[in-house]
Amino acid sequence: MFEHLDDAEAELEKLEANLSEIYAAGDQAAARDAGRRHAELKPVVDAYREYRATESEIAEAQELLEGEAAGGADADMQTYLRTEVTEKQARLAELEDKIKELLVPSDPNDGRNVIIEIRGAEGGEEANLWARDLFQMYEGLAKRRGWKVETLTSQPSDMGGLREATLVAKGPDAWARLKYEAGPHRVQRVPTTESQGRVHTSAATVVVLPEAEEVDVEIAPGDLEIDVFRSSGPGGQSVNTTDSAVRITHKPTGLVVTCQDEKSQLQNKDKALRILRSRLLQEERDRQDAEMSSVRRDQVKGGGRSEKIRTYNFKENRVTDHRVNVTVQALDQVLAGEKPLDVIVDALAAAERSEQLGET
Repeated sequence: MFEHLDDAEAELEKLEANLSEIYAAGDQAAARDAGRRHAELKPVVDAYREYRATESEIAEAQELLEGEAAGGADADMQTYLRTEVTEKQARLAELEDKIKELLVPSDPNDGRNVIIEIRGAEGGEEANLWARDLFQMYEGLAKRRGWKVETLTSQPSDMGGLREATLVAKGPDAWARLKYEAGPHRVQRVPTTESQGRVHTSAATVVVLPEAEEVDVEIAPGDLEIDVFRSSGPGGQSVNTTDSAVRITHKPTGLVVTCQDEKSQLQNKDKALRILRSRLLQEERDRQDAEMSSVRRDQVKGGGRSEKIRTYNFKENRVTDHRVNVTVQALDQVLAGEKPLDVIVDALAAAERSEQLGET
């Protein structure tokens, strides 16, 4: 099962022997790569070394037990050796499980900032109000976990909802916790727009992308078409007297990003480019993986009420994640980004880990 771990151990030993030389050379990229690889290899190799040592200890204890039994040693010594073997075998099983988990490939996006795009989908103005609630849920989650949040774009709707909004969450575990949020989120409740007290079903879509660095995606200036115009609020009312809003079109792919939240054209352009890079990075990874032409389209699907990853039912005070069939009866706390949301995310993470380990 661990046939490649001897090679990993040899690689780690060679790397450790050369680390000081790599750092002294002053090549920051090489030093960063070496440090990252060392961090990947060392936990696996350390566990493998302990695994081999434990195997040797078991074999030695069993050999002693057989010798003591053959020589007619006292019962206390035999009992002690049997206990020793049992404890070592239990530790060996723990190490085997640990190594299996360590061998699961790490997510290449771990540690990156996360871009979240939220849009009202099916359900009219109620969908926009629901998009606002999801936006606030992620703000609450970020505050509780100590992440920094930056709003890149927001387009308010006439009744105080959000037609769409884009935010960035910055934290070491932001991607690991937020990546499961991608998809249509369905809500069942009596909208403020409903005069008869009837329950409506509507939906908002959430797209989750790793924020790309400039070094991840090269964009040729000639591939961009940049338009500037005046920002506008709900109903088209002018909220800016200068042409500060920016629309960037990436001509090779047709991707369009618009930012108008800032008063500065330069700031809006910078935010739009950040979103564009992240979308291009995701599309390139989709292409390389040959899974589909766009994970973004897969995440949002049709945005319809029947295509949902999660349902929020206000009457029953419940949130159900349909991917892992987990329900929590704490809707208000989930929408505040509090700990019941962690129950759902933990179940999704456990399911992903089980699938990676071949347990499902």
